[in-house]
Amino acid sequence: MEMLPPVRIENLTKTYQVRQRKGLFRSQKREVEALRGVSLEVCPGEIFGLLGPNGAGKTTLIKIITTLLLPTSGDAWVNGYHVLREENRVRASVGCMLMGERGLYWKLTGRENLEYFGALYHLAPVERRRRAQEIIRLLKLEEIADRTVETYSSGQKMYLAFGKALINNAPLLVLDEPTNTLDLPSASELRAIVRSLNAKGKTVIYTTHIMVEAETLCDRVAIIDHGQLLALGSVPELKASLQREQVTHIEGVISSKAVEAVRRLPAVVQATRAVKDGCALLTVVTADGRQSLPLLIQALTGAGAQIQKLVPEEPTLEDVFIAKTGRTLAEDTRRL
Repeated sequence: MEMLPPVRIENLTKTYQVRQRKGLFRSQKREVEALRGVSLEVCPGEIFGLLGPNGAGKTTLIKIITTLLLPTSGDAWVNGYHVLREENRVRASVGCMLMGERGLYWKLTGRENLEYFGALYHLAPVERRRRAQEIIRLLKLEEIADRTVETYSSGQKMYLAFGKALINNAPLLVLDEPTNTLDLPSASELRAIVRSLNAKGKTVIYTTHIMVEAETLCDRVAIIDHGQLLALGSVPELKASLQREQVTHIEGVISSKAVEAVRRLPAVVQATRAVKDGCALLTVVTADGRQSLPLLIQALTGAGAQIQKLVPEEPTLEDVFIAKTGRTLAEDTRRL
């Protein structure tokens, strides 16, 4: 018997009506399309990454599949249950970390938070105490478990919020930017815990705007931008999609005028400029391999750019994202 996909999404859309102020006393309504016809399936036992900048539509998508938002149109099933017609069954079969530390009760202890959320999932008292203690051991929270959450550091609160998502021991774990406020060692440790849970059979949906998380943690990655699914596949598959194209990284003094000169070259697919420590970083994707390098250099120097470093490289996941979206992950695309 074929296993049902943990998540199946068909042509999902979400449109918001927002008011935009015009002057002191007037405002007008406008529509914002947070999701535009997204369709995908998550396979059993995989870590599925949703990669995109802030405002791309990642959180809207997972709020719909966890029944926190109603879609404008389309359908979604979670563990075989329809998100609109069987919402209680969906909630019981998913562990969620969607609001980070904002989803905790700060006047309760960490242990009391875990047991309280266990009660909401209708766990028997003995079972919820056992699960809370298991999670406290797993996340190494023994020293702070019986302190009120208001005394926790930001990182400790995020760990407890992660633990809350585990309390019902659901087969599907949905994590929305779980390492957002963690330092590098804590983030690395949390990712290791996610891997171990996945190795024990849990399917994980993991949203992130951090490239290294998507590249090192996820079995497959969906690139989302402006509410649209732009690419889907394993990291090697996504990189292979740029095999015929050349990615060149250029550092130096590069003006907007020089970038526009590069973009006018016939073979240039994308050219994206960022600034780091006062130095411009230009990523250029060309369709004809290295044949365009002389024209690329000529266009830059002709527009007054000073090239300090030019390196043609094998494509990275970040290069795939730039080629698909025309921007870097650092750019915020929120429209609300």
